[in-house]
Amino acid sequence: MRTLITADHLLAFDGTGHVEIRDGAVVTDDDRIVYAGPVAGARGLDHDERIDLGESLVMPGLIDLDALTDIDHLILDSWSGGEDGPRLQWSTEYFDRRAHVFTEAERHRIREIALVQLALHGITSYMPIASEIHSAWAESADDLMAMAEFSSRIGLRGFLGPSYRSGVPVVTGAGARDIRFIEAEGRAGLADAIAFVDRIEALDDPLLTGVFLPCRIETLTPELMEATAAAAQERGALVRIHALQGDAEREYVMGRYGHTPLDHLEAHGLLHDRVIVPHGVVIDINPHVHGEDRGDLGRLVAAGVSIVHCALTNARYGDELWDFARYRDAGVNFALGTDSFPPDLIRGIDTGVSAAKVQHGDLAKGDLAAYVDAATLGGARALHRPDLGRIETGATADLTAFRLDDVRMGPIEDPIRTLVLNGSARDACLTMVGGRVVMRDGRLPGIDLDAVRADTRDLFAKLRAGYTDRDARHGSPDELFPPVYPIA
Repeated sequence: MRTLITADHLLAFDGTGHVEIRDGAVVTDDDRIVYAGPVAGARGLDHDERIDLGESLVMPGLIDLDALTDIDHLILDSWSGGEDGPRLQWSTEYFDRRAHVFTEAERHRIREIALVQLALHGITSYMPIASEIHSAWAESADDLMAMAEFSSRIGLRGFLGPSYRSGVPVVTGAGARDIRFIEAEGRAGLADAIAFVDRIEALDDPLLTGVFLPCRIETLTPELMEATAAAAQERGALVRIHALQGDAEREYVMGRYGHTPLDHLEAHGLLHDRVIVPHGVVIDINPHVHGEDRGDLGRLVAAGVSIVHCALTNARYGDELWDFARYRDAGVNFALGTDSFPPDLIRGIDTGVSAAKVQHGDLAKGDLAAYVDAATLGGARALHRPDLGRIETGATADLTAFRLDDVRMGPIEDPIRTLVLNGSARDACLTMVGGRVVMRDGRLPGIDLDAVRADTRDLFAKLRAGYTDRDARHGSPDELFPPVYPIA
């Protein structure tokens, strides 16, 4: 089936980088782009369907490599700092009686809701992330297979695998933080992940790719890291591992193993070009570490590791990447991730650009094009998928469009600047994956959005109540999460 899409603004690829085309058109034939350029050049091309988007920006489908497939918890735990704040990790007492907060059916529904949100916000390709705090340990292959089936049905492109870990961060009754390990859980989780990746491979679904998604580096034993590296290498699969993420992680790894997290990745086979690392902020150039380059950037570049930058989530947790331009200038490949709700890469780009200006005290350091590249070309490079992240003849037809005609958008100066400064991913009006329309004007075929909203409310209430049982102090939800202002 051939589809002609027209819009006032098109972000196309000219063989070197993105370029803007005014009064642009894209023609897709099944899952491929067969034309991208001015509308005039599309005249006479046969098509079965025409989508005229008018005052909109059509750009490559957004790639989210740390995409929340969970009920939002940041709205609770991003306010929990300070010595007297709630302890939102497991208590040591809860560790011994841990259990799933949600039933299997509820876990599946949570993932369905999250995927609907990705499509509504213009995400076409994603790699999932979910909190394990309300699971009995981590994710299962059955949970991820249910998500894979729903993802393929609605038409998103998923790079999927169940999370697994050998240890769980805990907090003692005295408030001390530690990690409790059960190596058998890690081995079982990896076996589950291997079975899932092999099963996805057998499905031969172009929208589904199996990958290995172990949890945070400090919750994995060296043995589990090496077994993961071996399993991934045997299958030519990608590995995403959360590392170089925070001061506590660095202190723990150095205290337990005697070397840095970057050394730890390399020592156990997880520092190469098929490894993807969110968030990559705590290396030697970070002011919290040494504040100078002692070789970490060069090692990342030489290894070909991709960093997933989650600027909005970093800011919400009081953290930052220091600094985007320095990583980019060194040659680090950046992808972007949302890592929290809403899955809004436009707000994430705005936050990252603004942080860069503040860090340098220089408006020129807000490299907007570099952030858009990261959300498209950088994500595709991390996935080893050069057919994604670009609009050019022969590329896969993954597209996202954002409306610019809302009166609240203001004047259209430059479509990218206007969207990032004045809009958000809620302005997405079209999500297309492999030439198939997944979302159009805020609607997904066969999806009841009113039911999604109602179920989200109910599941979030259950998640919020679950913190009481796990918290070392067993405070009520209202005590753990007081309102901004007292309720009269």
